[in-house]
Amino acid sequence: MKLPIYQIDAFADEVFKGNYAAVVPLERWLPDYLMQAIAAENNLSETAFFIRNANGAFEIRWFSPLTEIAFCGHATLASAYAIFKRNPDLEVIEFVAAAVGRLTVCRTKDGLIEMSFPQRRPERLTEIPANLLQGLSIKPLEVLINQQAYVAVYGSEQEVRSVVPALDRLKTLGPLDVVVTAPGDAHDFVSRYFWPANGGDEDPVTGSIHAALAPLWSQRLGKADLVAMQASHRGGVLYCRVEADRVHISGHAVQYLEGTIEVPDA
Repeated sequence: MKLPIYQIDAFADEVFKGNYAAVVPLERWLPDYLMQAIAAENNLSETAFFIRNANGAFEIRWFSPLTEIAFCGHATLASAYAIFKRNPDLEVIEFVAAAVGRLTVCRTKDGLIEMSFPQRRPERLTEIPANLLQGLSIKPLEVLINQQAYVAVYGSEQEVRSVVPALDRLKTLGPLDVVVTAPGDAHDFVSRYFWPANGGDEDPVTGSIHAALAPLWSQRLGKADLVAMQASHRGGVLYCRVEADRVHISGHAVQYLEGTIEVPDA
């Protein structure tokens, strides 16, 4: 069985930056084991699979090399880029995902792809797991939590960039991941994202966690529109707009690869 595949660098305006995702459009769902095997073979942060349903919406699922992921922002951006490229007259894409419901994606006048996510504001954590504190080389000022990750807050961008994770400690915190964040020097805020239990060591750019980080920093900085930098080795810029119950996250994307994969019939 032959399937189309695209590899897109999301939250980047040139290749080799941002976060890489594979996108595999399907006519029908494959068995879970086969989608997981394809994602492991791709060995990228995520592989997104989608089908178009009878209502015209795109049902989407995301797999890391290790497991299915409930919510992935950069692979949604990559999927939207691939769909817009194949359908140049399409103005708005509606994705449907089990864990987060409906996600609307559109193209902006300045060439960005904008995604509308449900707000996932973190709450302050009073009892901090020992393995979280032992898993970060610099002690955070405070720790918050949402349904996706522990949010460790620091006082400066330099501290975020300097954190060395003890991945064996952080892995024990699964299924939750760990994001470290602080006010930025040239951007409103910065972050890094560690997910050894679910995908890898450090994620290059994590769109989904900005549904938590953008509301957090919007409240603290007193502004609804923010520019964020994920300070990984590849780096990525995210444009965030916070509303009452939604977070709009925009970014650029660029295609690196278009091809065909051949897998066993299912």
